[in-house]
Amino acid sequence: MSNKIRILCVGAGNMGSSHARAYHKLEEFEIAGIVTRSPESRGKLNEELGGGYPEFGDFHEALAETKPDAVSISTYPDTHGPYAEAAFAAGAHVFIEKPLAETVAEAESIVAKARESGKKLVIGYILRVHPSWIRFIEIARTLGKPLVMRMNLNQQSSGSAWETHRNLISSISPIVDCGVHYVDVMCQMTRSRPVRVSGLGARLTDDIPEDKINYGHLQVAFEDGSVGWYEAGWGPMMSEMAFFVKDVVGPKGCVTIEAKDAGGAGASADVDAHSKTESLRIHHSELDENKEFTREDEWIDMTDEPDHDELCFREQEYFLKAIREDLDLGDHMEDALNSMRIVAAADESYRTGKTVDL
Repeated sequence: MSNKIRILCVGAGNMGSSHARAYHKLEEFEIAGIVTRSPESRGKLNEELGGGYPEFGDFHEALAETKPDAVSISTYPDTHGPYAEAAFAAGAHVFIEKPLAETVAEAESIVAKARESGKKLVIGYILRVHPSWIRFIEIARTLGKPLVMRMNLNQQSSGSAWETHRNLISSISPIVDCGVHYVDVMCQMTRSRPVRVSGLGARLTDDIPEDKINYGHLQVAFEDGSVGWYEAGWGPMMSEMAFFVKDVVGPKGCVTIEAKDAGGAGASADVDAHSKTESLRIHHSELDENKEFTREDEWIDMTDEPDHDELCFREQEYFLKAIREDLDLGDHMEDALNSMRIVAAADESYRTGKTVDL
């Protein structure tokens, strides 16, 4: 009798395909089926993996027919809640791509269902398994308090990439979809409670619904005096120059991700570029009696780093470990809820024109 974990793969976009490749490579997993609304996308992925996996156009039909041990959800956020809750009700563990849900209420419901079912819930925060970002966070914690954290992820998109962004915008704004990653990083850096959030947004095209925006930024204040800024925009009008800022300043100096290739022309539309670091630059603020710097800047080479598929592989290794070793994921789930609360507050702030107290 096989003790492999039979997993149903839902979604075959950039993230879904990368996760499916990971399950295909990991001996402990067995793909029970591939689910997408598009026959072309699931067929293409199935062919890449060697064929032979069952294909489905309806999630609930696939769940009932395959009876998987686990479900991997990499679909648009408006499906995350119902899909995850159906999976838990069927007795399956769940891996779910960020953001956890469209709303905080939905996210809280997913976490509650995970706890009720006793099954594992892992959220796809890819930067948590990235060695360079782990190091970035570690260095930031040595800079003293308060911290000033500046980050963005603007994406100049056209063709199929813009089509994907337009579809995403119908259910979620860039500041929510991408922001959960970087707000989560900020929370890890400060280890402090967020207390106040402000947000602004803009609709830069008529090619999206009138009540939606394709650009936004947030400011979050923490209990320890730290502050964070995050910016995200999608579309053919976005500036490549404004794509890549990852910078943290504290009383003792600063640490910056320097990524010339990742921040170069055309890079913002490349999913691999979104997590690249290349090198970390550490600046020390100590001055001598002449008010001159006592130490030169340090450079940490990060060019030998995992690509996007390898990072997704590491995420699935963690999902496997959580299932096999019965890891306590309480903090993991609570962190995901906190990041959702912050970006949701930013969205509320933009719509109401008022700062939101947490």
